[in-house]
Amino acid sequence: MNEEKTIITAEFNPRVCTYWLLSTTVVLTLTVIGIPFLLLWLPLGLYLTRHYLSRMECILTEKDLKVNKGMFVRVEKTIPLDKITDLGMVQGPIMRHFDIHQITVETAGQSAQGPLVALTGIVNVKEFRALVLKQRDALRHGQPSSESIPAEQLASTDDAVLIQIKDALLRIEQLLKKPENDQ
Repeated sequence: MNEEKTIITAEFNPRVCTYWLLSTTVVLTLTVIGIPFLLLWLPLGLYLTRHYLSRMECILTEKDLKVNKGMFVRVEKTIPLDKITDLGMVQGPIMRHFDIHQITVETAGQSAQGPLVALTGIVNVKEFRALVLKQRDALRHGQPSSESIPAEQLASTDDAVLIQIKDALLRIEQLLKKPENDQ
């Protein structure tokens, strides 16, 4: 089997465990009925969140984004980069306090039930997102891996395409301006 080259493996911020623990604690407290469960949740939740985080994995390859997560029910998804339409970023008030983001992966043909995948706590999430989108765009344009494309070359390729488009539009404009008897 031909193994794809790994570009980057996402690293997860350990503070996401505290965020998950605190978020669930807030919900249990606000429901009032959940307050008695707090004594059970705090020690158990600390163990469960750490174990869940240790099972999370997100790998960017040349053609796919591979996501593995879950403890009791393992979820493994391979998302082709050319199907990704957007990588959204969400950061609520508690997330801002812990300096973490949630990244959501949306794909073409996806139902309206929400994102295909949501990952919370990726370290350097903005850089990771930019790298995934850059690799997706390079793949769509038939270019090699983004690791081997210098930024200057990407800019010059984009500039060349824009110049060709501009020239084509100018030619069309000239043809439209010609009197009918010249055609």
